[in-house]
Amino acid sequence: MFDRLQSVEERYDKLNELLSDPEVINDSKKLREYSKEQSDLQETVLVYREYKEAKQQYDEAKAMLEEKLDDEMREMVKEEIEELKEQLAGLEEKLKILLIPKDPNDDKNVIMEIRGAAGGDEAALFAGDLYRMYSRYAEMQGWKTEVIEANATGLGGYKEIIFMINGNGAFSKMKYENGAHRVQRVPETESGGRIHTSTATVACLPEAEDVEVDIHEKDIRVDTFASSGPGGQSVNTTMSAVRLTHLPTGIVVSCQDEKSQIKNKEKAMKVLRARIYDKFQQEAQAEYDAQRKSAVGSGDRSERIRTYNFPQNRVTDHRIGLTIQKLDQILEGKLDEVIDALIMEEQSSKLENLQDEI
Repeated sequence: MFDRLQSVEERYDKLNELLSDPEVINDSKKLREYSKEQSDLQETVLVYREYKEAKQQYDEAKAMLEEKLDDEMREMVKEEIEELKEQLAGLEEKLKILLIPKDPNDDKNVIMEIRGAAGGDEAALFAGDLYRMYSRYAEMQGWKTEVIEANATGLGGYKEIIFMINGNGAFSKMKYENGAHRVQRVPETESGGRIHTSTATVACLPEAEDVEVDIHEKDIRVDTFASSGPGGQSVNTTMSAVRLTHLPTGIVVSCQDEKSQIKNKEKAMKVLRARIYDKFQQEAQAEYDAQRKSAVGSGDRSERIRTYNFPQNRVTDHRIGLTIQKLDQILEGKLDEVIDALIMEEQSSKLENLQDEI
């Protein structure tokens, strides 16, 4: 492990040199690439240097015990050794976690797609609950949300809603929401008081940058049409809505949220780029995808990941067997307890793999 940490520190120092090189400063692509790599390594290097300093103090204190000391001084040195020993153990655990390979998408913005699945109107209402839950969670994190496309129902739910979450590290937390979410409750439309089970699916895609996905204009068919509201009624007589079809993959994206055709096309392109990136990424990593083979699930979006039980105010995440009696709070966006548990479980799984390698 320490050989690896030494290599990381050497690379960090080399990057600092490169970032001062006029040739790199004048090359925006290299400058961006090296700056990001340096930023990613910084915390690991700072903790490693803190570890090395504490280790030196520990070794010096141990050496002092070999000298002639009075009882009081000997006792003080022993206390210092115990404190340093505890500090070193904590720093070593932190370093192990920092050495876990980072998901390159973790710092990215997120495009989320929520669709009502089994359960008709009740599934659409639940999709609306999930959208509000994620919006509130994003707000608590200091992130911004922006609706790209929404297919609302008359009852206040959504057959489908696509929105973007802009914020540092958004994907690192939201990626665990991929999958089928199940709700158990008495619908407002149910006069007999029977509990119904409905589902909604959530897809969480990292926003892809232009340099990551090579999309040629000739491969995209652009169709325009008039925007429509719930029930299909026309809400806009201009042809502002846009539908993009990526011919090589067959991926189709529509956007009619804005009154401007240009803005709708820009939003649709973001979703299209993210979906193509996601498709290529899944294909490229089909052999071995650490994210999807981790303890938090396979990444299959048809996989049922969580149940929201209203009568018992209970939320259960099936991937890690976590049950919390705080459904009301979670629907208000207080998702930290669930997401933190999923992060910890995945880190533990990756740490085991890392220790096997070491």
